[in-house]
Amino acid sequence: MTSLEDLLDDPKGLEAGDPGGMLPAVASAAAQVREAAVLTAEAGVERLREDGRPRAVVVCGMGGSGIAGDVLAAVAGPGCPVPVLTHRGYGLPAWVGPVDLVVVVSCSGSTEETLSALEEAVRRGCRLMVVGAAGSPVDDLGQRGRAVFVPVTQGRQPRASMWALSTPLVVAAHALGLLQAPPEVVEDAARTLEEVADRCRPDAVSLVNPAKRLALDLQGRLPVVWGTSPLAGAVAYRFACQLNENAKSPAVWGVLPEANHNQVVAFDGAFAGAASSGGEDDFFRDRGEDEEQESRLSLVLLRDVEEHPQVTRRADVSTELARERDVPVVQLQAEGSSPLARLASLIGLTDYASTYLALAQGLDPTPVDAITTLKERIRS
Repeated sequence: MTSLEDLLDDPKGLEAGDPGGMLPAVASAAAQVREAAVLTAEAGVERLREDGRPRAVVVCGMGGSGIAGDVLAAVAGPGCPVPVLTHRGYGLPAWVGPVDLVVVVSCSGSTEETLSALEEAVRRGCRLMVVGAAGSPVDDLGQRGRAVFVPVTQGRQPRASMWALSTPLVVAAHALGLLQAPPEVVEDAARTLEEVADRCRPDAVSLVNPAKRLALDLQGRLPVVWGTSPLAGAVAYRFACQLNENAKSPAVWGVLPEANHNQVVAFDGAFAGAASSGGEDDFFRDRGEDEEQESRLSLVLLRDVEEHPQVTRRADVSTELARERDVPVVQLQAEGSSPLARLASLIGLTDYASTYLALAQGLDPTPVDAITTLKERIRS
């Protein structure tokens, strides 16, 4: 009988199980960063500085496009001089107006909720930047509002175009003085993604491939993904979404310290291990059920190099609590000299892992049939 490890270590089998080309799309991350940086410069992003610093930046997008706002907020960090808000939904908050920069992100250029937000932004006379498909409804509507428009190369799923969608926002924020991401920082992030792609490539065996090892660790489990900083928290959300869409699997995500005030209690629940269900001191428990009590949870800690000392302590104690309750723990460490590179190191690895998890289960990672059906029924 072929093991899951054997399945993941068969490059031809992986290619056959990935007809939509999700693995090549994930591998294109570095190229996306470089291309998007060029396209953003060509779009005249410097024009955004003409009206000075905005009061706030509101990023409008859904699903794989909406993550661009989270990336911007994570890279800008707590030192950003203006608030960065990701708006996922129809319309705009009442307070948004002409002194704010509204950034609309839609890979397809036709997302219903995002178009609604853009229409409202144009009506209110907001400063505008649009990232999406050329010639699409968001492009046309953005022109009415004199938006800076950055095109996105098509042919990939929105969730596989994350870097094409996010990089323009980082470059624009640098131009506005909201964060530090000069060309050399952007290029360093691209190199980081190249290094991750090399370590996680399909022909690298599980023994040395961190993404395949992570996929094997999560097989058959409910991942609880926690970030140890706001930046790592953005990756935790992204990873949970990738597990949902690529691997068709549920996942829970959170950020420390908040997750220690609620989600940690799940370590004592029905999805945790035998140690949480009575343990050795429970005289009346049915010993025959011990095997069935094996933990279905798995804690994935995304560690950042910039952690509050108390958060570091909480992460260490959370690891102890999980292991005492037979909940497996996986820790992933961010790498890189800039926030953008650290983000890239974690997202690159977890994007690969979610794709390998799908393929290990015999699932094509590309289709999202439930979403397609949902949209069709809403329109009917």
